Amino acid sequence: MNRTYTWTIKGGRVLGPAPFFIAGIVNVTPDSFYDGGTNYDPQKAIANGRMLAAQGADILDVGGESTRPFAEPVSVEAELRRVVPVIEELAKDHVVSIDTVKHEVALAAIEAGASIVNDVSAFSSDPALLEIVADKKPGYVLMHSQGSPEKMQLSPQYDDVIEDVLSFFKKSLEKLLKAGLPEKNIVIDPGIGFGKTLEHNIAILKNIDVLMDLGFPVYMGLSNKSLWGKLLGLETHERQNATQAATAILAARGVPIHRVHDVALTFQTLKVVKAITEGS
Repeated sequence: MNRTYTWTIKGGRVLGPAPFFIAGIVNVTPDSFYDGGTNYDPQKAIANGRMLAAQGADILDVGGESTRPFAEPVSVEAELRRVVPVIEELAKDHVVSIDTVKHEVALAAIEAGASIVNDVSAFSSDPALLEIVADKKPGYVLMHSQGSPEKMQLSPQYDDVIEDVLSFFKKSLEKLLKAGLPEKNIVIDPGIGFGKTLEHNIAILKNIDVLMDLGFPVYMGLSNKSLWGKLLGLETHERQNATQAATAILAARGVPIHRVHDVALTFQTLKVVKAITEGS
């Protein structure tokens, strides 16, 4: 594999060049679909983040509000209490992203040391977030979703999921660039599991090349998600193999950024992909 990628983050810092990046998930919530709140305590979350970095995570993605289907939203104050102490500590030695849809949280996180904003709402739930991103110029994950987490899986519908997602990205990218965020700061996430049926998710994964043709690095979040349960009849703790198989296939096709729970396994997966595809 001859292609490498870079991603410009806060302060003009550049991640890469590298063929792949791993974003390790650091949930600071009591209701994470994956860990059930194991790392809700800030000190446990910090320790978990450090462990993920030691296992090979290039980015630590810290979130204080669950975005699983049917999750209840939390207040700005509660989210700040959860994430700011964790970010302040982890950002001393690592690249940290903040997973939030609120401009107040994004701003506080950036001031605490976060270099990337991972926004599952694409600034639709809080238009002021666009202003913060344009002003502070962090790395930015532009994600597609249909509806808010508490309602997105009730009845997702598309005329053509690929064309609809493409249209969304084109319009949203235009807004971001017009607001003043540099193109080199933006990556795109098709939002697997965010307002999509199993068929929609599989169609997106099959046609990932169409999204890559937009010219922005693709950020993929499919770790242990419900599509593997629906496809294979697996409980959450049984989905690691499906996650790694899909990650390998997508990485071989050129997807560079992978947001995962199990960093150690993903590091191995990507190392195998790199060894087999390098120079091809």
